[in-house]
Amino acid sequence: MTERCRQCGRPLTGDEVAVSKKLINRGATSFLCVACLAAHFQVTPADIQERIAYFKSIGCTLFHSADT
Repeated sequence: MTERCRQCGRPLTGDEVAVSKKLINRGATSFLCVACLAAHFQVTPADIQERIAYFKSIGCTLFHSADT
């Protein structure tokens, strides 16, 4: 079953699940899409995408098997 954004209900990518875990709570069981995560932190979606790229570049294991 595909995870869905807890705020807007949109299907999530693996990267969105991983970044939600990284920025909110590693043990989370519900997640936010990039747009809702950006609104939550009062940043732009591009800022969240930059964080995803950064975490991938440093080898964060949450993103190891995540899709794009």
